[in-house]
Amino acid sequence: MNKYKKLVMNTGVFAIGAFGSKVLLLLLNRLYSKYLPQDESGLKSLIDTMILFVQPVFTFALQEYLIRFGLDKNYDKKQVFSTSAIITAAGMAVMALFTPLLSMIPAFSFLKGYNLLFIVIVTASSLRMLCQNFVRSRELVKLFALDGILASLTIVIFNVIFVAKLHMSVTGYMLAVCCSDLCSSIFLFIMAKLHEFFSIRSFSKNVAYAMMRFALPLIPTIVMWASTSLSDRLFIANMHSDNYTLGRGAAGLYMYAAIVPNLLSIVSTIFFQAWNISAITENDSADRSEFYEKVYSAYEAILFIGGAGLLLFDKLLAAMVIDYSENPEYKVAFLYTPILIAASVFLCLDQFLGSIYSATKHSQNSMWTAFVAGGVNLVLNYFFIPAWGIQGAALATFMSYFLCFWVRIIDARYYVPFRFNGLKPLINTAVLIVMSLLIIYQIKLYPLWNTLLLGAVMAYNYKALLTTVMKLLKREEN
Repeated sequence: MNKYKKLVMNTGVFAIGAFGSKVLLLLLNRLYSKYLPQDESGLKSLIDTMILFVQPVFTFALQEYLIRFGLDKNYDKKQVFSTSAIITAAGMAVMALFTPLLSMIPAFSFLKGYNLLFIVIVTASSLRMLCQNFVRSRELVKLFALDGILASLTIVIFNVIFVAKLHMSVTGYMLAVCCSDLCSSIFLFIMAKLHEFFSIRSFSKNVAYAMMRFALPLIPTIVMWASTSLSDRLFIANMHSDNYTLGRGAAGLYMYAAIVPNLLSIVSTIFFQAWNISAITENDSADRSEFYEKVYSAYEAILFIGGAGLLLFDKLLAAMVIDYSENPEYKVAFLYTPILIAASVFLCLDQFLGSIYSATKHSQNSMWTAFVAGGVNLVLNYFFIPAWGIQGAALATFMSYFLCFWVRIIDARYYVPFRFNGLKPLINTAVLIVMSLLIIYQIKLYPLWNTLLLGAVMAYNYKALLTTVMKLLKREEN
């Protein structure tokens, strides 16, 4: 099977496995918005983001090095899995000692009372990540997709039990995630026969050194992406504004505003799971640059068309995934969504370009380009949030991702040169911003204007998308 058909087929398998599960997870937001008031939703949001912040540090960027070395035919898979498992276990032990100290820092005081659960949830999540990524590195994509469906079902069931029935609030949510991740880990460990790939004797110092050398620059990279989201919520929760209401409740509102943009991330995640395999396995192919060019062209078109579509149906989609019955203050969440949708488009493009660094083992470039985004986000949050409230956080996020895109599109193509039309993302972005402003300021007849603008985005991008897809599907065996 050639590389193009393999990418399409893997994406299809991941899509089948992820579609139902992602829909279930989206519906969970209705449960949270019904049973968690703004302050509790804000706390949940901070804990969620804190997990993303802490996990890569104490797993040493497990999700990056395991898939990279697991797919590399030059390394023994048993050594890779065993070494990764022992590194992860050591990291979790250090994390358990560190967490109580972390909660003493004023900005992270929200962890107080949740230290033990936080340690358990990070450990369970890391165990699942270990099993998931090794299964994916063995290209067991059907099992990986099936696990996604089953994990989503279990997390829904446990949330209904702990949050809806037992009314355990944030504690119930954390228990639900822990139980679901542990069930997933056990399922993958049994079905993939991972015991055959683990042995303490198979731990390799040389493999560990190679992994750490590759992953070390990626740890601050992942932390920086997480800190972008965390800083938004921390600034909103702790800053003061004379013109806007801030605090933990506002952070909860910001969390719900991010739900609709996450729909775009769902599509990106499905594609990226398949693309990451192709990018690594085809890194040494003769027509690598052409491969990247065709795939990028289609991906960019899908993201901008998808972003414009989400903007058109922003208010409707927000009403579908957020339950306003118990907490009517969530009704305004859709006003903070548009700029975050534009930001999500560029986050997805940033991740695509980051795959070049991973495939070519230039992880240090991933680090410094992410630092650019994170640094800009911190500075802009400091000035924008007091001036514009929640909308300021959304704008800071968009501008940081947008800047990172331009830095990466210039830098990454030194390692994998491929043709790129710089005018196209500028025109597409201008249209998304106009659509966003029409929604934010509730301009008269804005649904009509946004319908016309969606048509313009589709007309501008469909040819590149159609041409690329046809070439992908018709490509003959190399």
